Amino acid sequence: MKAMQIHTLGEPMELVDIPKPTPAKGEVLVRVHACGINFGDTLIVEGKYQEKFDLPFTPGMEICGTIEALGEGVTSPSIGTRIGAYGGSGGLAEYACLQADRCVPVPDRMSNEEVAAFLVAYGTSHLALERAQLQKDETLLVLGASGGVGLTAVELGKLMGAKVIAVARSTEKLAICKEAGADHIINSETDDIREIVKSLGGADVVYDPVGGDQFKAALRACNPLARILPLGFASGDIPQIPANILLVKNITVIGYYWGGYTVFAPEKLTQSFADLFEIYKSGALKPHISHTLQLIQANEALALLKSRKSTGKVVVTL
Repeated sequence: MKAMQIHTLGEPMELVDIPKPTPAKGEVLVRVHACGINFGDTLIVEGKYQEKFDLPFTPGMEICGTIEALGEGVTSPSIGTRIGAYGGSGGLAEYACLQADRCVPVPDRMSNEEVAAFLVAYGTSHLALERAQLQKDETLLVLGASGGVGLTAVELGKLMGAKVIAVARSTEKLAICKEAGADHIINSETDDIREIVKSLGGADVVYDPVGGDQFKAALRACNPLARILPLGFASGDIPQIPANILLVKNITVIGYYWGGYTVFAPEKLTQSFADLFEIYKSGALKPHISHTLQLIQANEALALLKSRKSTGKVVVTL
């Protein structure tokens, strides 16, 4: 089978021919139709992510495919089932072996590309806003709002009845945030985030995949009893949080790593996916895919995320 592999961390992936894998106990063999590209993939190929993989390895943590074989002890999903899966790695190949309990049957009406753009982004935001206990009529501030997870936070926050303030880098990206349901938009390149958020009444929940100066500005625009979710550091700057501000305003900082649920609470992911698919089937969610590329273009797909030229999701099809 063909696969894109990393042989040296920090170097481009190479298209190689390798043997088709055989599913081990508890695994299924999946013929991959599409692979969603996430910011985490850009870190994985450089060895900077929370999870590490032995070289050489095939990146690609988010997959849509059809089950072709079952490993020992696996009875479902059955052969022939089209599934979405969060696998950690392996998606940028024609076939992948995945843990069966990470594979979720998907609605027939979803395209392969939509499935590959759905689980990580919507799953991340769904559980994050649940953990933050976002309430109707509260104000949700979303940083990096035009990105893969940010845009889904805008959508879901609006569906939950919150007033949503979206922060992104350009007028074009902000227009996409508006389409997703943002009530107010802030250009992070030209606007004063702190002052504008305060003028809009302050933030009750901050959803932050960016870090850096934007986190600092958001912290100072929080209302008393606000909750902050640091869930990534796309800026490259991990902020140090001044405890005195947390104390004075009774602010809660909620550490949140969505991938960790696969280890300590996988049932939460399964229930979240089931809930999200029901919302999708109602017509209330529409995955935004800015770029669709072929397997040989997987390095270009990663570059689109690193250069921040994409909006929503980038998907590689096979």
